[in-house]
Amino acid sequence: MKPASDDFLPPPECPVFEPSWAEFRDPLGYIAKIRPIAEKSGICKIRPPADWQPPFAVEVDNFRFTPRIQRLNELEAQTRVKLNYLDQIAKFWEIQGSSLKIPNVERKILDLYSLNKIVVEEGGYEAICKDRRWARVAQRLNYPSGKNIGSLLRSHYERIIYPYEMFQSGANLVQCNTDPFDSEEKDKEYKPHSIPLRQSVQPSKFSCCSRRAKRLQPEECKRPPEAFGFEQATQEYTLQSFGEMADSFKADYFNMPVHMVPTEVVEKEFWRLVSSIEEDVTVEYGADIHSKEFGSGFPVNNSKWNLSPEEKEYATSGWNLNVMPVLDQSVLCHINADISGMKVPWLYVGMVFSAFCWHIEDHWSYSINYLHWGEPKTWYGVPSLAAEHLEDVMKRLTPELFESQPDLLHQLVTLMNPNTLMSHGVPVVRTNQCAGEFVITFPRAYHSGFNQGYNFAEAVNFCTADWLPVGRQCIEHYRRLRRYCVFSHEELICKMAAFPEKLDLNLAVAVHKEMFIMVQEERRLRKTLLEKGITEAEREAFELLPDDERQCIKCKTTCFLSALACYDCPDGLVCLSHINDLCKCSRSRQYLRYRYTLDELPAMLQKLKTRAESFDNWANKVQAALEVEDGRKRSLEELRALESEAHDRRFPNSDLLQRLKKCLTEAETCISQVLGLISNSEDRLETPQITLTELQILLKQMGTLPCTMHQIDELKDVLQEVETYQIETREALTSLPYSLEILQSLMEKGQQLRVEVPEAHQLEELLEQAKWLDQVKQALAPSGQRHSLVIMKKLLVMGTKVASSPSVNKARAELQELLTIAERWEEKAHLCLEASQKHSPATLEVIIREAENIPVYLPNIQSLKEALTKARAWIADVNEIQNGDHYPCLDDLEGLVAVGRDLPVELEELRQLENQVLTAHSWKEKASKTFLKKNSCYTLLEVLCPCADAGSVSTKRSRWIEKEMGLYKYDTELLGLSAQDLRDPGSLIMAFKEGEEKEKEGILKLRHINSAKPSPMSSPMNASATSICICGQVRAGVEALQCDLCHDWFHGQCVTVPHLLRSLRASHTSSQLLAWWEWDTKFLCPLCMRSRRPRLETILTLLVGLQRLSVRLPEGEALQCLTERAIGWQGRARQALASEDVTALLKQLAKSRQQLQDELRHEQPPTLPSGLESDCLTEDSGKDILKEEEELVLNEDRLKSSEKIVPNENSCERDEELLPSLLSQLTGPVLELPEATRAPLEELMMEGDLLEVTLDENHSIWQLLQAGQNPNLERIHTLLELEKPENPGNWSEEQTPERRRRRRRQKVVLSRKGEEFTQKELEIKRVRSSRIKPKGEKFQEPIHGDNVLLTHHTEHTNILKEHMNSVQGKDTSPSSSFPSLTPLRHLSYFHQQKL
Repeated sequence: MKPASDDFLPPPECPVFEPSWAEFRDPLGYIAKIRPIAEKSGICKIRPPADWQPPFAVEVDNFRFTPRIQRLNELEAQTRVKLNYLDQIAKFWEIQGSSLKIPNVERKILDLYSLNKIVVEEGGYEAICKDRRWARVAQRLNYPSGKNIGSLLRSHYERIIYPYEMFQSGANLVQCNTDPFDSEEKDKEYKPHSIPLRQSVQPSKFSCCSRRAKRLQPEECKRPPEAFGFEQATQEYTLQSFGEMADSFKADYFNMPVHMVPTEVVEKEFWRLVSSIEEDVTVEYGADIHSKEFGSGFPVNNSKWNLSPEEKEYATSGWNLNVMPVLDQSVLCHINADISGMKVPWLYVGMVFSAFCWHIEDHWSYSINYLHWGEPKTWYGVPSLAAEHLEDVMKRLTPELFESQPDLLHQLVTLMNPNTLMSHGVPVVRTNQCAGEFVITFPRAYHSGFNQGYNFAEAVNFCTADWLPVGRQCIEHYRRLRRYCVFSHEELICKMAAFPEKLDLNLAVAVHKEMFIMVQEERRLRKTLLEKGITEAEREAFELLPDDERQCIKCKTTCFLSALACYDCPDGLVCLSHINDLCKCSRSRQYLRYRYTLDELPAMLQKLKTRAESFDNWANKVQAALEVEDGRKRSLEELRALESEAHDRRFPNSDLLQRLKKCLTEAETCISQVLGLISNSEDRLETPQITLTELQILLKQMGTLPCTMHQIDELKDVLQEVETYQIETREALTSLPYSLEILQSLMEKGQQLRVEVPEAHQLEELLEQAKWLDQVKQALAPSGQRHSLVIMKKLLVMGTKVASSPSVNKARAELQELLTIAERWEEKAHLCLEASQKHSPATLEVIIREAENIPVYLPNIQSLKEALTKARAWIADVNEIQNGDHYPCLDDLEGLVAVGRDLPVELEELRQLENQVLTAHSWKEKASKTFLKKNSCYTLLEVLCPCADAGSVSTKRSRWIEKEMGLYKYDTELLGLSAQDLRDPGSLIMAFKEGEEKEKEGILKLRHINSAKPSPMSSPMNASATSICICGQVRAGVEALQCDLCHDWFHGQCVTVPHLLRSLRASHTSSQLLAWWEWDTKFLCPLCMRSRRPRLETILTLLVGLQRLSVRLPEGEALQCLTERAIGWQGRARQALASEDVTALLKQLAKSRQQLQDELRHEQPPTLPSGLESDCLTEDSGKDILKEEEELVLNEDRLKSSEKIVPNENSCERDEELLPSLLSQLTGPVLELPEATRAPLEELMMEGDLLEVTLDENHSIWQLLQAGQNPNLERIHTLLELEKPENPGNWSEEQTPERRRRRRRQKVVLSRKGEEFTQKELEIKRVRSSRIKPKGEKFQEPIHGDNVLLTHHTEHTNILKEHMNSVQGKDTSPSSSFPSLTPLRHLSYFHQQKL
């Protein structure tokens, strides 16, 4: 008995081969190499090199197939016999009106077939009962003893099997129990498999009736089982749909992912299922799919597809299953027809458990299977020596199957457990074929297997020369089995014999042997035919007939050489081995149909012999040539002819052919080397040099080769030249002193020879030494060009690579010492350039003078020399500018300072220049604080110079906005002065005078334009938004003031306005409230009032400090021009005020004020705030004008005291209530100013407002002009509204949060732009300092005579002293008699503008 399925033991593994790339290139040659080992196992596995990965070429979307249905337990031979037996019993009991129920014994189903078989083997039912041997029957069924199982088996046998056996023997069934299964509820009911009804062969006439009959006839129980085959599925699949079905089935069956199921588990489960009677598992297998129709998995060369280079490589590979059957060494390439499955590959799409049964290939050929992708395929193989043994075992174990199908093993439908075969002595091996691996089966090797899961494989047959004897034996085997042939073996042999020159040599030898046996057999058969009295014969081209018209009616063999036919029976023929089975007609009516005569066959045999023996003849010639047996060397052309003959006749790659190829290769190599030595110079450069020893060996090798070469004489000439050159070289090396020209000439001559002699190395060393010493000599030559340290270091490094000699060592030492000294001086110069402590020019000059003695170019010394040159030039520039006719300009000094600081030289003059620049900047900063407002957008020079574009409204406003935003930084652009003009006092004075005129003209023009504008408070919608205020916006309901200078309108919230209440509260008497012409209502816009407007006395103090400077400043000269302009205006103003008409008006105005005071003394004075009563200042119109210096001190004290007054909230409220009530009491005009008097005063007033200086005469004129007109109630009302606490307009500019934020943003922008401007200005000054005019040139003299104030500082000093004396002394001018009308309390607005 076979072992239990649970105890399946895997057979041993088959051989596995891993060829190298060299072996893999010849597929059939490699298979022939491994055949002695592999054919002992029947199958083997080949793993290609890892890089060999052919692309999958099947059109996946168009690939559709219909698989076969496989019921696993019907595949196994013994299981199928049992199922057939159970079907017969089930039919018997169905006739009896009952169904078959198989009982369970010891918790497993009872094997009724084995029970009946053992009972028969033990002598039958009666004999066993008589001898009481049922326990032995139980033992043979592998049941345990001691449980009285024998009695139970007897009961089951009597109940189920014995009635069927009695029926089979023809006994009466009346005594039989017709309901033996009524009491067996626990038994399993058997469902018949009806295998004959599902077979693929044509059903018999009884099959159709049995499908329709409700009750079966008794005769059906005796019918033998019919032929078995696979049935086709009804569903068509694509690769994707089949894969989804296959993976789903396996995952559900094993309850785990498909790739995680071990192969051992699947293998055991497969053999358990095929042996199971009670478990019916069905799978599907896409087998034997024609690649011609669906496309091969390998790339194929055809016109349908354009292949890539990689695909073309695989399409022509011998391992491509479309190529292997038709290789030159393959026999099948001589068959014209495309035999599907043999010459054309078949495709296989498998799923888990799908199987291929035990079989051998058609004609016992080789087969090769390649798994393209998917899960493994498990194989089992039996060698050819055990093929008949396997057939005998299967026939002995399942005789019932072979009785109905004698060629059952050729139908590929039967399995048998490998363990069963191995238990009967059949050698079986196994393997798991993974994706990308080949499995090869050898001739007549039985093989079977199953798939581990979803995969795709491709298989094909091939035949080699060693197969021919096996193929002949197969035909004899087929003849005995009466099996059809796939092709005619005789036709194949004759076709190859007809063209022997096309055959491979090994194949020709094998065909010759087969042809000889075939001719001898044909002679014998035809002789027998003659002995039978058949003499008629006809030639027949059998290869043109279809196979079914030339098959023997007895053995089904396909005839080719000859056949026997009958004139009276034309439908059939027989081979000459079955001449007695043709027909019963007379021999005279029978005739021979032949393909070749007996004379033609020996001729074909002779051609094969010639082809087979041609190798021996060729081998004798090669042997004689290589061994020089006759003493004559062959020419190179003769040896090449022998090699070509081997190639043309396709002789095997034998050792003799390898020796011939090696000899030819050596000869060609020698000739190539000789040609390289004697060819022209261009080719010689590409040929590597050889040594003298190699040259001698080459000459000797050419002499020992078994062929003649004329190049050997040329090689001898080369050797002679080399020996002559060797002698010349030795003479040159021994002669002293060495000549560089001779050494160089010998070196070039040696290179032309292309042969390396021993003296060449010594010559090369000597030449390198001479060249290097010459380079050192040139580098250190005093008169030569100095080289850098890098070049000298490279020269020293080159010296280390030169062979040592006394002269070379000395030159190295000198060069190293020179580099050390040069680096030391270079380091010293580097320290002088980089050190924080600078050295004097004398020290640097000493260093440079000493370093110049070194014959090396030193970059740091050169830089130090350049720095010293620049320092000397700088000192010369300083001396020139200091000794000039005029003081130097600040820009020039700053440029010199910047250049001097960058020089790595200690300069004594630099400290003096730095002090001068520092003093000048200190004065400039003091002047800026005096003139410029806090966060002013103007520069000092712009404030001091007249506003030349005062007449352009849009330009003036846009430039003010640009200055506010920090976008406009040019000081003198409005004056039209360049940087060079600022150095010329005459240009500056002339530009200042021209600017004054332009300023006057511009302000008159601007007044004319602005006077035409309506008040924005009266008609805000008609005012242009671009010409109102500095904001350029029209705001409805916002108070606006008109500038007293430019007459433009400004919003009270956008500008700083006079504080009327604060000025009155500071020092007013009761009469002052009614003297409205003295109220602080004058308003100048920020576009007109650009600075703090200091008093003239303060400016004179600045001018005194300017005289101490030895530097010319554009701001200083502009300040002098401004002072001269102010003094000139002051003189004209005093002269106007001292005129008779104006003096009378002033007295009248003082009298009016006195009358107001007298009237108020007699009346009850209004209750005034304490702030207004305190610090009351009474003025006497008869007093003289105070001295300027005393008035300056007084103004400053009063200004400080007025700023400190902080009224309380109650006083502020009372002032706000009181002043509006007084507006109705204001009357005017107080004075009557004639036009002749008013016009000069207004002109003086305009010119005074243009001055950025505070003068008392300006306010006196303003009061006169105010008293000569009606009170401006609208402005007074506007000022009072703006001064209310809830009105945002009364906030100072610095108190407005939004303005403070805007100021901070502007300050950041200004600081950034200022840094950039400072850097640019510094750079410009450096450049400017390098372009100071040479000594001897004078500054341009002043042009105008009235500008002598600016010609020299000594003259400035005289003018200032004269003016100061006039201020400090008793003034006798006519203007000294008019009373002082400008108390300091009226200057509060201007001081507010300063802040």
